[in-house]
Amino acid sequence: MFDRQNYIKDDSPIKKTLLKLFKKTDKLILFDVGACEGEESIRYSKIFPFSSIYIFEPLPKNQIHIIENISKYNFENLNLIPFAVSDEDGEAEFYVSSGHPENLSTDLDWDFGNKSSSLLSPEKSNNPSWLSFEEKIQVETIKLASFSKKNEISEVDFMHMDVQGAELKVLKGANEFIKNIKAIWLEVSDIELYKNQPLRVDIEEFMVSNGFDLIKSELEGKVGDQFYLNKNYFKTISFFKRRFQFHIKKQNIKQ
Repeated sequence: MFDRQNYIKDDSPIKKTLLKLFKKTDKLILFDVGACEGEESIRYSKIFPFSSIYIFEPLPKNQIHIIENISKYNFENLNLIPFAVSDEDGEAEFYVSSGHPENLSTDLDWDFGNKSSSLLSPEKSNNPSWLSFEEKIQVETIKLASFSKKNEISEVDFMHMDVQGAELKVLKGANEFIKNIKAIWLEVSDIELYKNQPLRVDIEEFMVSNGFDLIKSELEGKVGDQFYLNKNYFKTISFFKRRFQFHIKKQNIKQ
């Protein structure tokens, strides 16, 4: 789907999963880390209209789109946080992606190039030829532990992460607060799309060692997404695995 408006109107692919964990009327705390233009946050707001959603996005151009989308769809529970989430508070270099697939029309209302920006430098040989990283900027960074303490947030019900290889930076920056995050949906990869990127096995090892169970894994080729539940909050993991129809998709796709 390559149309912003239709994408936002469509349901999130994990809507059913989330509604097995939480009620639509719950007053949840949601973190959308690496939110790009904020489309996923708007989708989550439609599912949980009484929630408070914090949108973390460091790229100024994307922040403009987020502000426009918040205004357009009139969701008052969305909060833009103009930081990159990392394992340190301060500043860092941020590699800005751009580009457009040669075989697709340039008239499409979809920015293909802005979705791969990262705190890590790109491994160009493993990325599509049309994707470039010609710009590098300084961004402010913040740890989840610092942000949560400053904003008096004691628990996070659900966190969506799409941080292009910086997953362990985000997770390690949570410090002890990671024990207070109930559910996490994040991106994983079996190849280095970015230099020194933690791979899927590294993410799995970290999550398991910090009390999370892998409930859902959707891999297409060498990249995909995983859904984790915190055992401090969800004791009957085997029950949830049956409800979620735990499966792993492995299909060959071209980068």
